Amino acid sequence: MNIIIYFPAIVLIAAVLMSAVKILREYERGVVFQLGRFFKVKGPGLILLIPLVQQMVRVELRTVVMDVPPQDVISRDNVSVQVNAVVYFRVIDPQKAIINVEHFYEATSQLAQTTLRSVLGQHDLDEMLAERDKLNADIRNILDSQTDAWGIKVANVEIKRIDLNETMVRAIARQAEAERLRRAKVIHAEGEKQAAATLVEAARLLGGDPRAIQLRYLQTLTEIAGEKSSTIVFPLPVDVIDRLLSKRGDS
Repeated sequence: MNIIIYFPAIVLIAAVLMSAVKILREYERGVVFQLGRFFKVKGPGLILLIPLVQQMVRVELRTVVMDVPPQDVISRDNVSVQVNAVVYFRVIDPQKAIINVEHFYEATSQLAQTTLRSVLGQHDLDEMLAERDKLNADIRNILDSQTDAWGIKVANVEIKRIDLNETMVRAIARQAEAERLRRAKVIHAEGEKQAAATLVEAARLLGGDPRAIQLRYLQTLTEIAGEKSSTIVFPLPVDVIDRLLSKRGDS
């Protein structure tokens, strides 16, 4: 009968003692407050708290992989793109992470979104596509410096995807095609220039000795005779034509 009377008190005492015993894993730490004031950081292992006097907040020290939602960014050359990224960070000072900021995860997420828009908005579209490593480093440095007061270390930032609308994709494709066409024309013109220079040099060498022109003439006849064709083209030197025309004019 006495046990039944004291049973509620026994249950209450057992519940209070159970609430005073905490077990923290290797990657967890406990920020202990005593009467509302910071006391110390405990863990890992078995933690004993004074009931109704001390309270504990758990903090994980493992690296957190946070996905930054797609952000609408206008580049420096006025191109609208959607960019999303991933941020790797971890808590290195549990005391600062709990005391200095209300929700360190949400605060880091909002700061990452703002920094992503701010940094990418200072660069052209070509720089976004070609210099991702540099942009990743710039964003990481800014986040790491600003979250240092929250006891957070930003280990890495990676831009995952840069999305363009269909109109801009077609414009970039036309630009790339025009660039390839321009390079092809430049290469063709350079070839014509080199060929013209070679022909001028050959003409200079042939003009230096009349026998060279005659040898070239005979070589051309040999090439024509070797071809199996019913049509024979008989090359006539220009100087011979000039002589004939001059004699006709004299007569």
